Amino acid sequence: MALVTPGTHSDQFSSEDRGIRVEDYLNDKLQTAADLDNLDALLETVQDQQNLLKEQLREVEVTLNVTTKNFETHSADLLQQTKKRKSLQEDIDRRLLILTRSETSDDAVRMFDSSMESLQRLDVAKGYFQLLTEVETLSSEARRNFNSSPQAALDPYLRLQSLSVTLKEAQLAAEEAAPHLIDHVDKTVQTLWKQMKDAFAREFEKTLTKIKWPGKDVTLSGRLEQEWALGVEKLLDLQEPELKSKEDKSENTPYTEDSLVLLPLEVMVKPLELRFKYHFDGDRPTNKPNKPEYFLSHIVGLLNTYEEFFAVYLQPILRKRFQRSNLALTSTYIDSTSALITALLPMLRRKIFALVPKISQEPQLLSHFIHELISFDTNLKDDWSYDGGGGVNGWKGLAWEVLVKKDWFGRWLEVEKDFALTRYQTIINTQESRELDYDGVDSGVTKPTKAAIRVNDLLETVTDRYRPLSSFSQKLRFLIDIQIAIFDKFHSRLHSSLEAYLSLTSSIARTVQGVSKEDHAEVQGLGGIERLCRVYGSAEYLEKKMRDWSDDIFFLELWDELQDRARRNTGDKNLAGPMSVEEVAERTSSTVGSNEDSGALFDETAGAYRRLRIRTEGIMQDTLIHDIRESIRPYGRINPWSSLSADSIPPSALNLTAELDATVQQLSSSLAFLFDALARAPLRRITRQVSLAMQTFLWDHVLMRNTFSTSGIAQFTRDVSALWEVVDRYLGDGQGELAMMRLKEALVLLGLPAGDKTREEEKEGEEIGDDDEDGRRAATTLGLWEVEKRIFRSNESGREVLEELGLQVLSESDARSVLGRRIDLGE
Repeated sequence: MALVTPGTHSDQFSSEDRGIRVEDYLNDKLQTAADLDNLDALLETVQDQQNLLKEQLREVEVTLNVTTKNFETHSADLLQQTKKRKSLQEDIDRRLLILTRSETSDDAVRMFDSSMESLQRLDVAKGYFQLLTEVETLSSEARRNFNSSPQAALDPYLRLQSLSVTLKEAQLAAEEAAPHLIDHVDKTVQTLWKQMKDAFAREFEKTLTKIKWPGKDVTLSGRLEQEWALGVEKLLDLQEPELKSKEDKSENTPYTEDSLVLLPLEVMVKPLELRFKYHFDGDRPTNKPNKPEYFLSHIVGLLNTYEEFFAVYLQPILRKRFQRSNLALTSTYIDSTSALITALLPMLRRKIFALVPKISQEPQLLSHFIHELISFDTNLKDDWSYDGGGGVNGWKGLAWEVLVKKDWFGRWLEVEKDFALTRYQTIINTQESRELDYDGVDSGVTKPTKAAIRVNDLLETVTDRYRPLSSFSQKLRFLIDIQIAIFDKFHSRLHSSLEAYLSLTSSIARTVQGVSKEDHAEVQGLGGIERLCRVYGSAEYLEKKMRDWSDDIFFLELWDELQDRARRNTGDKNLAGPMSVEEVAERTSSTVGSNEDSGALFDETAGAYRRLRIRTEGIMQDTLIHDIRESIRPYGRINPWSSLSADSIPPSALNLTAELDATVQQLSSSLAFLFDALARAPLRRITRQVSLAMQTFLWDHVLMRNTFSTSGIAQFTRDVSALWEVVDRYLGDGQGELAMMRLKEALVLLGLPAGDKTREEEKEGEEIGDDDEDGRRAATTLGLWEVEKRIFRSNESGREVLEELGLQVLSESDARSVLGRRIDLGE
């Protein structure tokens, strides 16, 4: 066995592989005899590909040689740099050892770092010392000048103030570093500012003494005006850093809660404040806790007295100073009157904040005080155009500060709620409040009870109480906790009254509960109807008032804000005080928080009153129908209708049947009362239902149970006409017949003449009025026998003759039944 070397085996494998690939290539290219003709072209292509591969191989070899050479050069450079770095490190270590006299390099590094930290602390201390020196120099320079030359002291003070602001800004960037230095500089600035302010103020007060400020007729002229203006300018210059800070803030936030009191006005207000304290802080008769209007009107009096002075002399100075700054858009700086109000408010706040705790346990005093304070805020906003510097956002007012900032809203709401509920209970307990008020509303509308009108007046007063409030949450709390709560209480009372009526009129309830005859008698007849009208009228009146309130601009804006807040609420926050969105929706409207455009604040409450009104109207209808049926029942038992009479008497000449007289009287008295108590629409609805009930009874128990002669028909027509006349008296002509049209047409059909018509009768038929033109004139043309034949012939024939007679309501079967009641046809 011969020994095969790896190289020999590889060459053998490569040769075999190459042979296989050549064979495959030839088999692919030379598949037919015709392919041999292209052998030269095939060889030429193979030769070109071989040359291209050789060229690529040469390029790769060149690139490999260049890369190898660059690698060797780079490796040599790295080795040289490594040796150089090692040499430098050894030199550094040697120097550190010599410098620090250490035995190892690690000890030398630690000692060197310690020395550098000491140098840094020394550098910081040097900077502190230089800064403190500068602060002391500026402070001393300012103190040295403000007594002799106040104007010369402003420049070092302003530089010191600027330095303080810069340090505070740098401290924020340096993570609150150097707090003691910042505090020292800040205290130095504040001390210097107070000293300069006192010095400038004393100088300005001398000028005020010369002009006899605060006299009522203060005027400035010549040198005094220049001296006064110079004092104002100095104080404004001293306040310049604070004003500049406000101006910078106004660029980012257009409204800041508290405006600065301008220093000139602060000085000028001091004597006014002393006068205020004299009148309203001591034992003077003007200082009465129950008369807050005294000191509030005093402030308004000061504005009326001095507004012109400041408009003439201060306004030009303010305009000149602030017209090119961002503060030009803030009324408390650019407008002299607003600046004066801002200067007067601090003394008023001090008085108010001291007074409220003293009267907080006196409900009447607290309520009166808040009411007067809200009126004062409204006066400043409306009459003096004061916006507190808030621009379009407006001024929230002193009442807001008391109720929100000082957290007295809860106590005030409790007081107002107790007052409202007490007043409500007084209204309810008054005996006359249960009476219908015929004079309190216009004629032709449903009459509410006096209690409903007074409750509405009470709730409108409550609205006036909280309408000027600026807080949405406070307004919603008033609405829900007081107004809707009282609405709910009154609704419960009306509902209980209705349930009590049903108990008294129910035979089962009377038996179980043992209702006395006196109580039962109170709900019979007009007494019961009046009781139902009290519930109905009160429910309708307050429901309409709530609908009207929902269209009021105040409640519309409150609803829009409620919807906006509810839609933006994420669900984990309360919407108003302790109430969630669901709780507010339950008390106001189910559409709260939805994307629906409909809805109003009183939807739920008005809906409850509406349901009570509809139910009461239905009970009223049922009661009247029951009473009418009971009174008309004897009329259904008589049977004089088939009696024969030789004389033909017209219905109008007949007397009313005695058994129907009670029904006519009862219907007349009931409709007379309802005519005065209800509006036309509910009166028509109720009367129509009662008329339909009477028509049903007369049809079933009289018309369909008896046969009628000519005289019986005339009498029945007379009786029914009496009922129509009662309805027409209160609803208008023709309304009685219209409400009982089926019975009316039955009487027309039943009263057709039996024989042929004479010329005189035809002439009489032509003179019949237009109201019955479609019915009675047709009836005078057609006779009973002809109509009877055509009606019984077929449904089509019956419909045609009914149309000829002008009868639109009666069906063919009804007509046949009616004609069957005619005694003539029965024979």
